[in-house]
Amino acid sequence: MKDIVEIRWHGRGGQGAKTASLLLADAAFNTGKYVQGFPEYGPERMGAPITAYNRISAERSTVHSNIYEPDYVVVVDETLLAAVDVTSGLKAGGAIVINSAKAPAELRPALKGYAGRVCTIDAGRISAETLGKNFPNTPMLAAIVKVSGVVEPEQFIKDMEASFEHKFASKPQVIEGNLNALKRSMEEVQVG
Repeated sequence: MKDIVEIRWHGRGGQGAKTASLLLADAAFNTGKYVQGFPEYGPERMGAPITAYNRISAERSTVHSNIYEPDYVVVVDETLLAAVDVTSGLKAGGAIVINSAKAPAELRPALKGYAGRVCTIDAGRISAETLGKNFPNTPMLAAIVKVSGVVEPEQFIKDMEASFEHKFASKPQVIEGNLNALKRSMEEVQVG
């Protein structure tokens, strides 16, 4: 199928990788695209490695399998670089986005020879400064939108604002913090 973007998320239970993949699916759907957003669980416990997926396309996709050759990979927890082959099947024309305070060049040696774009975002710092806690999924979501271009940034922020207003109607400070986290992440993601 032409014009399909496939994204694989790697995180640990409780970090919000699944939630971020579903939010990305919602945002892309709101722009008229066909979407899939689904998790794959191993042991269902806090801290265990999990994988989630997105398929985003202009046409309906009849493929409903896991994604083995993604265009993009999102790594919500840097420690997974040593535990999981996060670049397995990753297309050289795509990119990997890693939650890390390190520069992309510092992480390249840990990526088993991957020659494509390496991007980093300090999602922990951004979420701590904007939300008061380490919620890495919100900054990682914004970073993959910026790097992949699957949704126009302005439309994405608008959709997320509506989603947050619905979800956190009684907590306006949470809405503002999440929006600030999204905007800062789009500005601060480093592309190497």
